[in-house]
Parts: sequence; structure tokens; C-alpha cells
Amino acid sequence: MTDLTPITALGGPAARVASFGSVSLTENTGLALASLAGAADVAPMGLDLPPVGGAVSAGGYGAFWTGPSQWMIEAAGRAETDFAAALQAQAPDCVVTEQTDGFVCFEITAPGAGLTGLLQKLVNLDPKTLGPGRAVRTGLEHMTVFLIRRSDTQLAVIGMRSLAETLWHALSVAARRLED
Repeated sequence: MTDLTPITALGGPAARVASFGSVSLTENTGLALASLAGAADVAPMGLDLPPVGGAVSAGGYGAFWTGPSQWMIEAAGRAETDFAAALQAQAPDCVVTEQTDGFVCFEITAPGAGLTGLLQKLVNLDPKTLGPGRAVRTGLEHMTVFLIRRSDTQLAVIGMRSLAETLWHALSVAARRLED
């Protein structure tokens, strides 16, 4: 049998991490994702599903709104598991689709002003509209991404896995330019 070695979305044996002054970028290789569509009255993994533009998290799980009666559910450290099956068991009347291998997540940590400056360089959004607990789908260069504001100092950028290197490049160039 062929000896296969797992690699990250960026092609390395471990998550890529880089710092640019006060801005830190981290490839989040452990994040499991599954989409959920259906009734809003379910509370999978103990989460109250957020309204339009919202994001919630509790106990290693998160959810953000992606469309009418649709959410993306996150599970920290569960990328190597069948997270979609676990989610389906919690929401049996909903449609659940595994998404982990289709996306890449980059976590950005920076002081409030650094995160605001980075957002201003990356997307055509007023950073004030993307406060903690908010999520949006938007364009970043030629890519479509989800931005989830986890806290005053943390932002998650989720994009297509096939564009992982391009997304990393865009984020790192913008972060590097903040130092100038």
C-alpha cells in the first residue's frame, strides 16, 4: 500500500503561522465545517442559530448565518472526525452537508486598530459593521470569503480550499503593508 502523508491546505505537514508586527496569521487546520439548512428552531451543539449577519460560539462550536434558513456550523479541533454525522444527529430534520475539505480557515489576531486597518486594506466594508459576533460573505480580491469577527482582536477568514495559497498571499501582503 502507498504510504500517504497528510498535508494542510497550504501544502505543509503542519499549520502555517506568520507574524507581521502586531498581526498574527494562523492556518486553522483543525476546524471542522458542516452546512445546515432547515428549521431555525434547532439548537445543534447547544448553539442558538444566529440571525442574518450573526455569528455565535460556545464550547468549541460556532455557527454563522450563510443564507435564508442556512448556517455554517464550526467545530474546533474536529477536522479529522465525521463532524457532519454528529451534527446530523443533533438536527435530524435538517439537511447537513460536510464542508471541511472544501474550505480553508485563517485566523487573524491583532489589536483592534490593527484588525481595523487590515480590514480596510482587504475588503470593501466599513469595519464598524463587522464587530464581534458578526459574519459576512464578501469579496476579497477575486475570491469569495466568509469573515467571522470572533472578538475585538480576532477575525476568521474562510475561503475555498483550492485558493488557499492565493488567500494566504493576499492576507500576508496586506498584513505586511500595515507595518509600513
